[in-house]
Amino acid sequence: MNPTASQLEWFESDHARARLEALDAQSLPQHIAIIMDGNGRWARAKGKPRLFGHKAGVKSVREMIASCVELGTGYLTIYSFSSENWTRPEEEVSGIMKLFVEVLSREVVNLNKQNVRVKLIGDLDDLPQSTREAFDNCVASTAENTGLTLVVALNYGARQDLVHATEAIAADIKAGSLTPEDITAQLISDRLSTAGIPDPDFLIRTSGETRLSNFLLYETAYTELYFTDILWPDFGRDQLLDALLSFQTRDRRYGGL
Repeated sequence: MNPTASQLEWFESDHARARLEALDAQSLPQHIAIIMDGNGRWARAKGKPRLFGHKAGVKSVREMIASCVELGTGYLTIYSFSSENWTRPEEEVSGIMKLFVEVLSREVVNLNKQNVRVKLIGDLDDLPQSTREAFDNCVASTAENTGLTLVVALNYGARQDLVHATEAIAADIKAGSLTPEDITAQLISDRLSTAGIPDPDFLIRTSGETRLSNFLLYETAYTELYFTDILWPDFGRDQLLDALLSFQTRDRRYGGL
């Protein structure tokens, strides 16, 4: 691709610029999903508590948002906190919830400057009030933006999302507004928390783990997967471009020949 002046300013390293020029601008994924894994291990390797790693990982989130803005990506979905993460030590969970509040209050101005719209998926009722209010304020503040849509998966689990969708469909059948014959793949998609959001083209997971961990199970049926040993706080704009070059080697046949 022929990088713009803005892209060259953001992707400033020789490594990044070489990869940027090698990309095909017409074949970039329009929806990237990321499982941001490895914060705890990154902190432990440095002799620090796990929360130190979560704080360091904020920089990588910021870099992914800015990089997607520069590349013209339509959607970026990040797995911020899963429904299973509540089983972690109370001190860590409490620290993460407070970190969300701190980061959102600091970053909402930048999100608006970048024309980024924030959407939430997941079961938000179980969040601490301060965390829920911080996210609600961020969503409201960015609602009119028309650039990148940042989808934050928060207290999210794909199986639970499917359960909620099934319950809603069953209730409509019981009420007589649907019949079993009305159920289609699109109908199920429309009842998920990701309704209206296109399925991811590309999913990245850091830290060497090679599983989906209950993330977007229905939506990733034909998503291209990319696994890297790099821990999340070390995953930046250069590493994203490496991943995108891998994406462009894939032959996406969607089950066809």
